Amino acid sequence: MAWIVLVVSGLLEAVWATALDRSDGFSRLAPTVVFGVALVMSMAGLGWSLRELPVGTAYAVWVGIGAVTTVTFAMVTGAESVSVLKALLLVGLIGCIAGLKLVEG
Repeated sequence: MAWIVLVVSGLLEAVWATALDRSDGFSRLAPTVVFGVALVMSMAGLGWSLRELPVGTAYAVWVGIGAVTTVTFAMVTGAESVSVLKALLLVGLIGCIAGLKLVEG
């Protein structure tokens, strides 16, 4: 269950990061509210999952999911350019994070 909560928390990290960008320096209400709610839920989920998971691996997974999802969403929506190199680097990031889980224990 801790892994499921951690994955959802990582996805919420991408939500708050995207909302932060769209809040225009907290000057737009709706994205600012989405940012605040997603941030609290993401941190709460990370904190809850740390009761069962090692901090180093859990934090790397949380950040990795957030980073990969944020960049992917930005590329899909046209906010960032798409390139083969970026895609390969994202795959490499996922591989490195998965590697942390594989060597855990």
